[in-house]
Amino acid sequence: MSTPLGTRSDTGGGHLRDTVYGILRDELMNGQIKFGQRLTEPKVSGRFGISRTPAREALAMLCSDGLLRREDIGFSPVRPSIPMIRDLYELRITLELAGIQRVMDNPGLRHDHELLRLERDRWLALREDPPAQEPGFVVVDEEFHIALLSASGNGELVRTLASINARIRHVRMYDFMVNNRVEVTIEEHLAILDAVLAEDLPHALVLLHRHIGESLDVVLDRVTRAIVAMSMASEQE
Repeated sequence: MSTPLGTRSDTGGGHLRDTVYGILRDELMNGQIKFGQRLTEPKVSGRFGISRTPAREALAMLCSDGLLRREDIGFSPVRPSIPMIRDLYELRITLELAGIQRVMDNPGLRHDHELLRLERDRWLALREDPPAQEPGFVVVDEEFHIALLSASGNGELVRTLASINARIRHVRMYDFMVNNRVEVTIEEHLAILDAVLAEDLPHALVLLHRHIGESLDVVLDRVTRAIVAMSMASEQE
């Protein structure tokens, strides 16, 4: 049972919201909160010994991640749709590759090297001090892909990618629960950045396609396993 968060020394609203969000997110992804189980603001606030405001904010964040859906009374876990995720991933691949391809196809265009060098510095720092192996790394990963596409100069591609990222974030989180996935991602990002900065765009295109495609295989495998495990657990309840 969770320790009442309201009794801890740090009782700031933002801290409580983020703590509750992190705990519930992990429980949803690990199948501890079953399909069909209902969460409500009173239940969450009572469980953690907090007011309803941080409970409401944490539940809203989980809805934004796609892990919960709002119902007439409370919230319930979302069962990921594998076909939909595959379709969205294919669209993501198309968008990201289009950023590099448009520069390759138009001799007058060039990536924003200043932006990419800043991004490279950030990932070099992450390689020196890798973050924890946890689902929240998906947000850091998204920032790389947004920066890379932004450097190609097409704002509409970037806005569309940001929308796709938000819709697949809840399953991409599983990607970073795999052993060494964070470290592998860091190395692959740096290799892509080096290729673009060296203006070896054909190689960068291959690296980016391989990177996203391999990630898709990992995510779909993990999500499929998670859905099966969560469904079996729910049926045994």
